[in-house]
Amino acid sequence: MLLSIGHVLDRLQARPPGRPGALAWPLGRIACLGLVLAAACAGFGPALAQPRKDTLVLAMPLEPPGLDPTAGAASAIAEITLYNIYETLTKVNSDGRVTPLLAESWTISPDLRTYSFKLRRGVTFHNGEPFNAAQVKFSFERAVTKESTNKDKAVFANIEGIDTPDAHTVVLRLKNGNPDLLFQLGQATAVIVEPRSAGTNATQPVGTGPYRLENWSRGSAVTLTRWDGYRNARDVKLRRVTMRFISAPAAQVAALLSGDVDAFPRVAAARSLQQFQQNKKFQVLIGGSRAKVIVAINNKRKPLDDVRVRQALSAAIDRKAVIQGAADGFGVPIGSFYVPGAPGYIDTTGINPFDQAKARALLHQAGITPPLELTMTLPPTPYARQGGEVVASMLEKVGVKVKLQNVEWAQWLSGTYGQKAYDLTMIAHVEPLDFGNFARPGYYWNYESAEFNALGSRIQASIKPEERNALMAQAQRMVAEQAVAIYLYQPTWITVANARLKGLWKDMPLSVNDLGALSWQ
Repeated sequence: MLLSIGHVLDRLQARPPGRPGALAWPLGRIACLGLVLAAACAGFGPALAQPRKDTLVLAMPLEPPGLDPTAGAASAIAEITLYNIYETLTKVNSDGRVTPLLAESWTISPDLRTYSFKLRRGVTFHNGEPFNAAQVKFSFERAVTKESTNKDKAVFANIEGIDTPDAHTVVLRLKNGNPDLLFQLGQATAVIVEPRSAGTNATQPVGTGPYRLENWSRGSAVTLTRWDGYRNARDVKLRRVTMRFISAPAAQVAALLSGDVDAFPRVAAARSLQQFQQNKKFQVLIGGSRAKVIVAINNKRKPLDDVRVRQALSAAIDRKAVIQGAADGFGVPIGSFYVPGAPGYIDTTGINPFDQAKARALLHQAGITPPLELTMTLPPTPYARQGGEVVASMLEKVGVKVKLQNVEWAQWLSGTYGQKAYDLTMIAHVEPLDFGNFARPGYYWNYESAEFNALGSRIQASIKPEERNALMAQAQRMVAEQAVAIYLYQPTWITVANARLKGLWKDMPLSVNDLGALSWQ
């Protein structure tokens, strides 16, 4: 096949993003074009073939406050670091299956109280330190210290003892049997850290994963580069990944359409979905999640400490209308802090159904004289900003006037979550196994119930699936009846990406971007 001179020039000048190279070729080199064309005509076309692309630009809605998933609640931390920078004993896959990662294998006692792990050999941390049982013991014991801010502290507090009979064996002895432990040990809060670097992981993360932090341009992007010391470095196809932060829906869509972004998991593109689905340059993945979008309520602030007021707020909300307004129809209504598909799920949407007359009556019974004035903080995610307006409009119809306060993510984490300085807030809880937060002392929604704590203890002590599911059903009913929050919907995640990108997760039981599984076709 004959090639035009212009085409050959384009081929010579083209280079994958991020690779060094001149933008214009010196005139002296153009003299060799005849040779190139001759070679092409002689059947040596493959000599002109471009190397397979090995860089990626992936976008996220939020920037994390740091890069240590054991020290913060923001899911954006895990979206950058889990399975990329840090690794865990087990790995949770897109379909929810748990497979080996830093642990090669394990055995579990019949009472689910003893877990014995055989660790992978020949693994090192980015700083050159060898991985062994000592770091596992350190990481899990560190999670329960007084200074720990690990949001899954309760999981590690259930560990009664950690034995390390040799450098490649770890035995966890639990207080209560835990059928979820293998899944929980694959979450970001269970990453294995190197003791000397643990204190600076928020800004200088050190793990055993296939990528290292190259650069963090605050407010813009994080860049990761493949670590050549990784045990399976040859299997990691992407040399460099830039993860950009884009919160506005219009900007998210524009970045994809322009090609500035190659992939956008959990993108707010529902309103623009058709143009991506009809364009062969893109692939669209629509998958499930274990996330719960709620309006959290500060249960200790008056008059929100009155269950009748909380029930009134819940009755004022049409969940289907919120799903349409906040997520453009991509969601499933929920009536409790649990989602369809989770073990032991029951439908609780009928406990506090949409009923504006009932909402007004409950407020009257609670002695509320309209208008009841409240403030709702909204983080920068599109579902919160859009959904907050819908919720506020509905509450106003029953005599509740809500002032919307838009805050940045760092403000939400420090003020709303950290200092509990709020009345209401709209937020997605993305962790799959976080029902225990209702028994967590000092948690940001300020809910305290001895009855629920007792039930939570029974759930923790239960190892029979049918018994555990029955107790979970009780727990779902309890938090629904007490209207601890306004439970809205289970979101359906949308991923839009370049059609040539392979290995993306469709369903997301965890908030994670598994970069090591990605490659270009």
